[in-house]
Amino acid sequence: MTKYYLLTPGPTQIPPEVALKEALPIIHHRTNEFATIYRNVVEGLRNVFLTKNEVYILAASGTGAMETAVVNLLSPGDKLIVASCGNFGNRWIKIAQGYGLKVISICVEWGKVVKPAEIEEALKNNPDVKAVYTTFTETSTGVTNDIRTIGEIVSKTDAVLVVDAISGLVSQEFRTDEWKVDLTISGSQKGFMLAPGLAFITLSDKAWKLVETSKLPKFYFDIKKYKKSYVTNETPFTPPVTLVVALEESIKLINKRGLENIWNDCKLLAKAARAGMTALGLKLFGEVSCEVVTSASVPTDIGGKIVKILREKYGVSIAGGQGHLKGKIIRFAHMGYVGKADLLVGFACLEMVLVELGMKIEKGKAVAAAEEVLLKTK
Repeated sequence: MTKYYLLTPGPTQIPPEVALKEALPIIHHRTNEFATIYRNVVEGLRNVFLTKNEVYILAASGTGAMETAVVNLLSPGDKLIVASCGNFGNRWIKIAQGYGLKVISICVEWGKVVKPAEIEEALKNNPDVKAVYTTFTETSTGVTNDIRTIGEIVSKTDAVLVVDAISGLVSQEFRTDEWKVDLTISGSQKGFMLAPGLAFITLSDKAWKLVETSKLPKFYFDIKKYKKSYVTNETPFTPPVTLVVALEESIKLINKRGLENIWNDCKLLAKAARAGMTALGLKLFGEVSCEVVTSASVPTDIGGKIVKILREKYGVSIAGGQGHLKGKIIRFAHMGYVGKADLLVGFACLEMVLVELGMKIEKGKAVAAAEEVLLKTK
């Protein structure tokens, strides 16, 4: 029997306390029992997002929240800026183009980060832009954008700032209100340590002003419906009841550990992962590494085999590259319920796979390098 280790950037591992909540008998969603759970969850989400604003729950993957963030702010013919540094940044472009919007693209080479000055310049040249869309932690490449600085820049204009924090929220420092982010989205299957199926969205007063004038077509993702139901601790449509019940437990675990402690834990694991990759002679991929996933370049002649052998032979699931990076990089995630032991197991098995594939490495060196980082921390 193979024991499985999940070190992918989503879905991530689920704590047993959270998983067991999904095994409970289902309850009806139009009851006082569910309303109490829902109220606890949405209040807890505000604390995680670090916002005074309401947070709404969608029955969707993170991409559903992305589409919600587009159709509720804009109208036909509107102009927006998309600052992209990877596959998920590019998704903003595809959604906007699907609705016939005028997209000003700031696309940097994958592995690089968006320069805030480029956004500032684009805003000066296009004062009629309604919104700036970007990504916090771009997990397709393993980098972090400087949302704090971008928030300062956008806040001085009439445009709103929309950030995809699907992967980074919970696990890496992100402060919605303090960083002047007008609309933040996230999802359940990353730092929230839950199965896929829930998406979250919160809007500032500035963003709500755009909602009031938006004329793009929408029905299921009409955020006004969610705001109206929020008052009665309900959702406008049938929610994934078991996931919401499990989310309440997940938020309890997050609160018990404390956001800042979780941020520090992920920062430590990221440092250990970078040390392990470097010890193997692999070059880190990414200009400004994020703290939820570590990416490294691998020889292209074996790059496509590493992920498959790790999963099928050793039960360790990591991620490879996406798009034109397929077969060129590997990605180790260290967010959510991933711990120190998981990371060490991942590197031990990675070493064996690389040896099997003919790479000349010193066995145990990656594990030792990661251990050295972990041992230096109290």
